[in-house]
Amino acid sequence: MFSRSLKTGLIAAFMATSSTAAMADNLGAAIVGGIIGGALMNEHNKTKRRTTTSTRYSATRAHNRETQTSLNYFGFNAGTPDGVMGSRSRAAITQYQIYVGFPATGRLTQYERDFLVSSYNRAQVGGPQVIKAMQGPEGTRSLLKTWHGEATGGRMAGNTYNGMPADVSAAVDEVAASSDPSAEQLLQRSGFIQLADLNGDGKTDYILDTSKSGSTFWCGAQSCTVMVFASTPQGYSRNDFLSHDATPALFACHQGVCRMNGQGAGAQMAATPAPQPAAPSQGGTVMASGSAPLGGITLFNTGQARDTGPSLASLCSKVSLLTNSNGGFTTVSNLTDPEFALNEQFCLARTYAIGTGETIVAGLSGVTPAQVDAQCDAFGPALEPFLAKLATTPASGVVSEAQAFVLKSNMSIEQLSGTAKICLFSGYRRDEMQVSLGSALLMVAMGQKPYAELIGHHLAQGFGVATSQDRAQEWYMMAIEAMEGGAEPVFAPGQPERVQLLRTAVTAGGSSMVTPQPAAALPSFNLGD
Repeated sequence: MFSRSLKTGLIAAFMATSSTAAMADNLGAAIVGGIIGGALMNEHNKTKRRTTTSTRYSATRAHNRETQTSLNYFGFNAGTPDGVMGSRSRAAITQYQIYVGFPATGRLTQYERDFLVSSYNRAQVGGPQVIKAMQGPEGTRSLLKTWHGEATGGRMAGNTYNGMPADVSAAVDEVAASSDPSAEQLLQRSGFIQLADLNGDGKTDYILDTSKSGSTFWCGAQSCTVMVFASTPQGYSRNDFLSHDATPALFACHQGVCRMNGQGAGAQMAATPAPQPAAPSQGGTVMASGSAPLGGITLFNTGQARDTGPSLASLCSKVSLLTNSNGGFTTVSNLTDPEFALNEQFCLARTYAIGTGETIVAGLSGVTPAQVDAQCDAFGPALEPFLAKLATTPASGVVSEAQAFVLKSNMSIEQLSGTAKICLFSGYRRDEMQVSLGSALLMVAMGQKPYAELIGHHLAQGFGVATSQDRAQEWYMMAIEAMEGGAEPVFAPGQPERVQLLRTAVTAGGSSMVTPQPAAALPSFNLGD
């Protein structure tokens, strides 16, 4: 149902100049009010009353716009989200109430509105469940029935799986919706459902391990979502965790609140075998095996280590230490090491990407961090065919193919943009480079060229992709030329000479950075300035 509007919006975005401001996320509005004082007390009081009324009015309008936007998203036509709840908005509310099963009054109760808006925010994260709904006959509105069933216990007594609580049965359906096995088949898999009394109240608690589903939607490179349902007097409380190998010993609960045990966390780390030491030492520290990489200096293993590839988080920690010891960031005037200057800017861009995504996630309701991470872990596999070409294919060619993917996604530009920013945060926060790269590429494909800087950094340093200085410079220059042409910077916009520093560092690399050929024109869309 979004195909036509998506294509129209995407083409318009691509045909616009790079000076066009970045598309707003529409995930919330900040309402700021103040009181204007006066010289006379009575004038002060009048002004205070007027300002208070204006503030309340503005807050109400923002509140109503959020409701109208949510109604429109789920296919209940409330008209233009102007904050005025007229007859069209009331008719849309009635349709929404009838569809979900609420009393058809045309006016929302607090619960009905909270469920509507939280469902809209949850849908903005995207993921297989949302895409599957979009492709169904009812479109995104079918999510309302699915999620309302989850919120209210879904299945009634007699319709649950094997007599399990309704909340647990609904979670089984949720996992099955993004997995090949059916719910009944999942329940037959050893370890998918584990029973234990985790909070000591004498009632059965449930552990649902999504690693047994075989679904990449619920699992990342190192861990999978584990849902723990702890019994309370009011019903079952769900707690989501990320774990490699879930067992009852891994969790402890107090009433409905659960945590991972310290020994459990250690077991999770030990799930990936660490290299065996060459010989033990008396103090518990062991000599590192293998060659000494620092000119004969012998290193020591002082803790568990896992071979998970290069860590961007580790690099940025070292870069930050060096930056502080140098008295601040490299500038154009004191640039002597182009590679280090680019590393500083890479880590700075990473910090900004994490901050932006964290702000968006904070505005979402009804979505847990584990759900965000689990959905974002599907980004890497979905965009892997394009990421595999980054080191071998000209940047313009990869962008062109990614644009075709965007056009076929049946997701709105706003949803894709918000999801990509959230997943940049999720990927960089967890050092999941495929998630971060896929998110950055998606932003570039939607016309946000300044994000091409991230891909240039990844290609230059080899994080999540094979190193290619030639291709790195193409992506660097795509971002630099866009910002020089007026595109709004997305990383460290307050640094006036940052673009000049990037250009100087990229072009000063000598033989490691060759001058790229002019990018060929894209076959369908003009992303130029």
